[in-house]
Amino acid sequence: MDFIFEYYLWIKVVHVVSVVSWMAGLFYLPRLFVYHTEYPQNAKMLEIMEEKLFRIIMQPMMHLTILSGGMLLFMPGYMAMPWVHAKLTCVIFLIMFHLCLGSWKKQLRLGVCSKSSTFFRTINEIPTVLLILIVIFVIVRPF
Repeated sequence: MDFIFEYYLWIKVVHVVSVVSWMAGLFYLPRLFVYHTEYPQNAKMLEIMEEKLFRIIMQPMMHLTILSGGMLLFMPGYMAMPWVHAKLTCVIFLIMFHLCLGSWKKQLRLGVCSKSSTFFRTINEIPTVLLILIVIFVIVRPF
């Protein structure tokens, strides 16, 4: 517990940087899926890009976000605040979205994905909406 108090600001720095990096991947990977479905002649190149983005950036940054965010929850009184629970609900949806992206990435690589480019364009808005809600919960703390 003393570690968290002593390094609170550094933990927040790690949390913000990892969230920004993870969100960048959550914004970009569905866009790559759009290209993958619209330009099958570029599938091999896109598969490499998708895999590297997911494995090298998104997965580690998601884990670092969860780890650093989990550490911040040990600050006294945090878990009693309703806005924290609203934020955590949004984070759970982001994790579920991340896992769905991983599944669709695999389906695209195997050539068995039935989703259209329109579908991927539409779901590309999900992380934006969740990010807006999270920022409102953290900064405005409406409840």
